[in-house]
Amino acid sequence: MTSGEALPYYNIRFMAAPSFSSIRALIFDLDGTLIDSQRDLILSVNTMLQEMGREELHEVTISGYIGHGAPQLVRRALGGNAGDQECERALQFFLSHYNEHKLDNTRAYPGVPEALEHLSAYPMAVLTNKPVRVSVRILEGLGLSKYFRAVYGGNSFETKKPDPLGAHTILREFAASPNEAILIGDSEVDVQTARNAGTLAAAVNYGFGTHDRAAYPADVYLDCLTDLGPLLGKRRQ
Repeated sequence: MTSGEALPYYNIRFMAAPSFSSIRALIFDLDGTLIDSQRDLILSVNTMLQEMGREELHEVTISGYIGHGAPQLVRRALGGNAGDQECERALQFFLSHYNEHKLDNTRAYPGVPEALEHLSAYPMAVLTNKPVRVSVRILEGLGLSKYFRAVYGGNSFETKKPDPLGAHTILREFAASPNEAILIGDSEVDVQTARNAGTLAAAVNYGFGTHDRAAYPADVYLDCLTDLGPLLGKRRQ
């Protein structure tokens, strides 16, 4: 974590601050990085549990399950004794309820619209484990979709993050090599994805994703997304 200064913290495994001057492609996580969707996700999970005759879970518990995609979120919320049919019925209820309530409380984090506007000359993509359709609708609803050339979700590929397939697909579409890209997220899943794809990894100091920073250190930590622009140097034209 950073101190009270508004400066990015560089991983101590670097002898000096890493160079970001070669970066020409940006890949962003969604939940906990661009948008604060925690409240709507928690409410939808607990509504699903009520529907399934289960007790509600504490918000902190549900938050720890977020980040690996809706099927795993639902399965973990139900507990280990849930069968496949029960999990599937719960998943469909959760997805339907969340789709109707996805923007009840969800907002962009402070500084996100400003940062994306500043970085708009870069090719940017969203890579999330959230289903792609609801991800696109949230970005549209918050006025952020215009900044992204590609949006991929947890059901866009055969595998989810931290598998590098999605990141590699984006890099290929952007004609960028891994050392020309940085992946920005809030969880250890995002750092693992960056490592697996060969890109730099930035982690935000806000969000709600699980992140063991000792086990999965990022290359740089950001207090606000607006910290990213100065790291990259002069804005691309």
